[in-house]
Amino acid sequence: MTDDVVVALTGTPGTGKTTLSERFAHEGWQVLNVRELAEVHGCLGEVEDDGAAPVDVHALAERWTPPSGRVLVDGHLSHLLDVDAVVLLRCHPDTLAARLNERGYDAAKVRANVEWEMTSGHWAELLEFEVEAPVLEVETTDAPVDALAENVLAWLAEGCPSSSVEERAIAAVDWLNEGTFPHNEVHKG
Repeated sequence: MTDDVVVALTGTPGTGKTTLSERFAHEGWQVLNVRELAEVHGCLGEVEDDGAAPVDVHALAERWTPPSGRVLVDGHLSHLLDVDAVVLLRCHPDTLAARLNERGYDAAKVRANVEWEMTSGHWAELLEFEVEAPVLEVETTDAPVDALAENVLAWLAEGCPSSSVEERAIAAVDWLNEGTFPHNEVHKG
């Protein structure tokens, strides 16, 4: 791993991005948040009925210049920015629903996020926007944060080995069929 690397930490809300980001901050990483970046760069819309403010990620991608150093960009849209690698967190839909309910999300917002996770929405975006950065998909449902951090740091130290986004998407977790998760060990392929 180089001293200059920008890593997107993405995933459906509730998959553990903030918790893992805090762990990386303790390791000396500069942690940036997509929402805060959008606010600073004038790319944050008005708060909507669900309490969220939309981020114009396309404008943000044009306006934001990644800083030097070891940078982790936390946010479910971070994979659409100029980054060197993408870490995609996944969580079982039942656990995800419980986490979002605990946060006080209304039923419609919980349902929308669980559906996004169930249908692998982030993989669809990675494919649609032809993201070429290496991707590590990590299942977080019952994993301790220290184990998750070690897994990600090991992958980064090894230079982010990854097959193409298309190949990774095909091998991704399939919650709809409750398939096994092929990437639960330290970054296979």
